[in-house]
Amino acid sequence: MAQAPAVQSPEWWRDRLYAALSRRTEKTNVFDDYYECEHPLPFLHEKARDPFRRLLRMSRANYMELVVDALVGRLEVAGFQSDVEGKADERAWQLWQDNNLDGGSQLGFLEAAIRGNAYLMVSPPEGRQADFRITPEHPTQVITEAMPGSAYKLAAALKLWMDEWTANLCCTLYLPGNIYKFDAPEPKTGGKPVWRRREVAGEEWGGKNALGEVPFGELANRPRMLKPGASELRSVTGIQDRINKTIADRMMTQEFAAFPQKWVTGMEIPVDENGQDIEPFDVAVNKILIAEENGAKFGQFAAADLSGYLKGKEADVHDIAAITSTPPHYLLGSMVNLSAEALKAAEAGLIHKIYQRRRFLEEGLEQTMRLAGIASSQARIVWKSPEWRTEGELVDALVKMSTLGVPREVLWERWGATPQEIERWRLLNESALQRAMAGDLAAEYGPKPGIGPEAEPADL
Repeated sequence: MAQAPAVQSPEWWRDRLYAALSRRTEKTNVFDDYYECEHPLPFLHEKARDPFRRLLRMSRANYMELVVDALVGRLEVAGFQSDVEGKADERAWQLWQDNNLDGGSQLGFLEAAIRGNAYLMVSPPEGRQADFRITPEHPTQVITEAMPGSAYKLAAALKLWMDEWTANLCCTLYLPGNIYKFDAPEPKTGGKPVWRRREVAGEEWGGKNALGEVPFGELANRPRMLKPGASELRSVTGIQDRINKTIADRMMTQEFAAFPQKWVTGMEIPVDENGQDIEPFDVAVNKILIAEENGAKFGQFAAADLSGYLKGKEADVHDIAAITSTPPHYLLGSMVNLSAEALKAAEAGLIHKIYQRRRFLEEGLEQTMRLAGIASSQARIVWKSPEWRTEGELVDALVKMSTLGVPREVLWERWGATPQEIERWRLLNESALQRAMAGDLAAEYGPKPGIGPEAEPADL
């Protein structure tokens, strides 16, 4: 029996973090499936599942994607702003752009909303790379652990991936002082990997960590004091299952009972040569039913009423809207004569949720930028406003604020301009002012018509 690795040794950290990552991935895969509309099929008796499988697959209406996208669609970093002298905010924005983090941050926010966590990895400059490299990392491939008693100081991190060239499972362990690399043949289902040292040409195994810190910023979605981030879908997957069940029942009712069923009495049913009853009528839209018997009577049963199914589904959608603070018209797709005030009230819960989620995402972004050498005091993160207002409302509010002496830069920021746009507009204003002043001075002190050595001789 192999001896357990020493506590806090590289092998101990590797096994500990790999086990934690596997457990978390298994739990959060459920939420990823719901977001991707891979819901479990609604329940039916085992004997009925195969005949109705086509209807069951058609019954999945994916409200989980709408819940997540309503939040993530309004999480957008606009730039960085500095309260001290220097160009730290410009450097931060340049670093952001060089690493394509306009899109990369959105990927991180999306995975955090679905699975509860995502990560940004910081790599120091090396080779031809002149600056830090920042990459979004998937929560099924990265996990971190904080120091005891310090939620913001990381003790270790593990990055895991499958090498498609060698078919080996690879991992890299990051400790504040060193970096250790391992690989293993792909384990069988349910088996544990048999790790070995992964040697890389030109690198020393267990080489020094150039940053001196664990190089990850965590994007956590609604964490708690003693619990990590949680999925936005955690409380509503059961309601999604109810909706799918209601839709499945409605579709089966439509299939077999939504059309009026006809009946006839007082006529003899024909039989075939074997004595088996023959269906007497071939019913179609362009055909009529005729019976030779004098006492024959025709009629039809009422079609099944589907309104109960529709009301049940709508009630469940309202439950999702209430629990997730998603405006109901996002999910129901219906807006009937809603005023601007009513729309604003309907979105109030979503706006509050966005501001709340941003506080914790901002911690991870600031940690990432700090690892890249930019302190949050030098370059504060600026978000785009999540509130949608009409242009008339916004301009009217800004004009009123300007009468109170609010600086133009602040008004531009409230309007939604990025820090880069504000700086450009400020320079354009200064340039226009200088040109205007130069024109005024020239008009005041420049040569006058008919005066000076270049003036034309006055008519005598």
